Amino acid sequence: MAEDPIDLICLEGDGNSVILRVAGKEQRKRPAESDALVGEFLVDTPFVRGTLKTWIFPEDLREWQQALDSLDAGRDIAWCEGKRNPWLFVELDEDDDRCTVTIKDHSMSLTTVTVTVPLVDAWFDDAYRRLDLVWDTWPMTED
Repeated sequence: MAEDPIDLICLEGDGNSVILRVAGKEQRKRPAESDALVGEFLVDTPFVRGTLKTWIFPEDLREWQQALDSLDAGRDIAWCEGKRNPWLFVELDEDDDRCTVTIKDHSMSLTTVTVTVPLVDAWFDDAYRRLDLVWDTWPMTED
């Protein structure tokens, strides 16, 4: 039986949301290929709504861990920048418990969407839990 999707990234509030939903592991076409997860960014605001398919590799999950650590330390992050995948940027608002989240699809639609959402301290525990859940649900190896 297939596992239920897991929201690896879930930034939402004030009517806006940016979610990276992981649907499962993609079948490898060749034995030498690294495992990959199939995911989809979902952006929803009162003004714009859209989805964007992506693939997540083991190194992406490790980099997401590092990005979470940086965010938790109060630094802005860029995740998957320079890769073929969509890029995710999170900029913290120093005066408020909010952040600006930007998804940039530089390879297919050539579209960039920016959304502002709340980001409170409690979000971080949940974000680390979601990452662990993805690793536990779909263990991945690199070749």
